Amino acid sequence: MLFREIILMAWSSLGANKLRSALTMLGITIGVFSVISVMTAIGALQNSIESGISFLGSNIFQFAKYPVNVDAGGEAKKKFQNRRNITYRQALRYYELMQGNAQEICLKTFGRDLKSQAVYNGVKTTPSLTVVGTNGSFLTANAYTLGYGRNLNDEDVELARSVLVVGKMIEKRLFPHETPIGKVIRMSGHTFTIVGVLAEKGTSFGQSQDDICIMPITRFFEDYGEANRTVNIATQPFSTELYNRTLDKGISAMRIARGLRANQENDFEIYTNDSLKSAFTSVAGVVRIGAFVISFIALVAAGIGIMNIMLVSVTERTKEIGVRKSVGARSYDILQQFLTEAVFISEAGGILGIILGVIGGDLLALWLKVDLIFPYGWAVAGLVVCSAIGIGFGFYPAYRAAVLDPIEALRYE
Repeated sequence: MLFREIILMAWSSLGANKLRSALTMLGITIGVFSVISVMTAIGALQNSIESGISFLGSNIFQFAKYPVNVDAGGEAKKKFQNRRNITYRQALRYYELMQGNAQEICLKTFGRDLKSQAVYNGVKTTPSLTVVGTNGSFLTANAYTLGYGRNLNDEDVELARSVLVVGKMIEKRLFPHETPIGKVIRMSGHTFTIVGVLAEKGTSFGQSQDDICIMPITRFFEDYGEANRTVNIATQPFSTELYNRTLDKGISAMRIARGLRANQENDFEIYTNDSLKSAFTSVAGVVRIGAFVISFIALVAAGIGIMNIMLVSVTERTKEIGVRKSVGARSYDILQQFLTEAVFISEAGGILGIILGVIGGDLLALWLKVDLIFPYGWAVAGLVVCSAIGIGFGFYPAYRAAVLDPIEALRYE
């Protein structure tokens, strides 16, 4: 028999039992959907690492009180909470020690507890602005670009001036038809003059990076207090070649600034873009394993369903098999037909699962506001796995049909 004829016969047989075939496909669809949707979402997130997790500028390392991936509600959080804050005085000491050894040194502290809202002429922003006390190196250290106006300078910090550089979202909300430069706004009970506007940076994991206000760190401490606040210190070496050397010097300077003795361990965290990526990759790896295990179980269950339904089909069509063999069909032709049916069911379920999985994963990516992707590698892998399931679980029923004795099969009622 021609292979085309075998495919047409298999398709006709499946079409005669539409509901049974559809229910059998459903198990494959669920299994493939679960793994493809998760892999699509993770792939989309990984593609956004450069603009999302990699919030540090190029070739930069940072010292902080907390590690980037500390569990917000676990025992590890309590451990790091007991650490001493990195005070502004310690940060200044580090700054002095590293003068001449680094191109940029950014001191920054975040007012996450402020719930700030900017007001101008009765118009208000959302009450969730990110307020940062920092110096002029913040833009380089956090991969921002100045849109227009000016950046913070050393005099602003030294004199604790009430000036702000604001994000694009604040400009759009408060100054839709005029320039914000030189305008005075009120925020958290204090007035500030806007001197610069940042270029638009977009969102990361659903969080806008353009609703930010940066002010001199000295003004931040005068207005909002220094107690119970920790300072992060980001350092950029003069070149990539000097990165490791500068990092070693930075660690030594930080230990001196913190007053640590030679036999004491570091009581601060060091992280870079690479460490942030590694933290995400480790979490993504666990999610992948979980999705794979769940999908594997679902696909095995679906494969058993295919085997069961094919055995029922062989029993129902015993007489048909006998007739075909009596008119010259070979055992190999029968085997091919039933294997083709099993693969058809498996592949149809797999294709539907891939389509739904990509849609589901990209909907999640859309909600997180990251770029959408199509996971070609996982889609191809899904089709290969579905073929393997169809052949693996369909082989025994197909073999049973192929070895039926034609005379016995013709007698079957």
